Amino acid sequence: MADKTFGPNGWTPERLGNLQGKTYLITGANAGAGFQAARTLLTKGARVVMLNRSAEKSQTAVAELRQEFGVGADVSFIRMDLASLASVRDAAAEVLKTVPQIDALMCNAAIAQVPKQKLTVDGFESMLGTNHYGHFLLSGLLIERIEASKGRIVIVSSLGYNMGIRTIQFDDMNWNKNYHQNKTYSQSKLAQMMFGYELQDRLSAAGKTGVEVYVCHPGSSRTSLITSSGNLMTRIAFRLMSLSPMVQSAEKGSWPEVMCATEGGLEQRALYGPTGRAEFVGPVGKGTLHPHAYDKTAMEQLWTISEEATGFNWSL
Repeated sequence: MADKTFGPNGWTPERLGNLQGKTYLITGANAGAGFQAARTLLTKGARVVMLNRSAEKSQTAVAELRQEFGVGADVSFIRMDLASLASVRDAAAEVLKTVPQIDALMCNAAIAQVPKQKLTVDGFESMLGTNHYGHFLLSGLLIERIEASKGRIVIVSSLGYNMGIRTIQFDDMNWNKNYHQNKTYSQSKLAQMMFGYELQDRLSAAGKTGVEVYVCHPGSSRTSLITSSGNLMTRIAFRLMSLSPMVQSAEKGSWPEVMCATEGGLEQRALYGPTGRAEFVGPVGKGTLHPHAYDKTAMEQLWTISEEATGFNWSL
């Protein structure tokens, strides 16, 4: 069912006005939905700063965008590995030195369906460490700059939050006993959503109305996520599925996050994404948000654990 706000075709980039003078930070922007989001924002004259792990892929992406939009296109990258808290701290310091304004921090990067348990350099299960803890720390380090810019934080989650155990496995955050590529991934995406909704509550309680936090998902789109980290069977299944009408382009997959970074009048306690079949594809708008994603007790417990894990206390 299409979101009534945007009519039968849902939100499309045609709604974007001139974005000159605005700056967007996008994690994981050298491929897939993040790259397509960067393209769309550059089309409208915005400044885009990519935060990516691979310097080589970033240079290629920047060159490709300059070829498309001209050498004057305001696109650059800062190297950041979300799986390393030290790398996130270094990148945030570089952002604070070189990026005076942040209209939106788009937490787009993710790893998915890692077949066997892997730990980050800081000792966290790799998907939780990369998808959640890395973004939790990055957002905290940049929050004052975002607030001063009256900016936004956009959390890109996944419908995977509905699969798995539908809560956080607090007694074994690394899934040492029962690691499962899908359930553990689901927990990492649920953790991201809980972070977003708890941050909304804390900003509101602190009277900080300058920052808006939105949560979205790309639906089912053709990105490199599963093809680069899933096991062979997962990759084959996804390749076959990607030929079906239940999967859309990476460009369409990027629309929910671009909308959440730019559109006025959105609801914060909501989940934005495709509103068509199974909410995998279709017109972009407000989708179904299941209550386990904002279970207050779990959100508060996760926040405390996340502050301890990252060694960062939010002054909220």
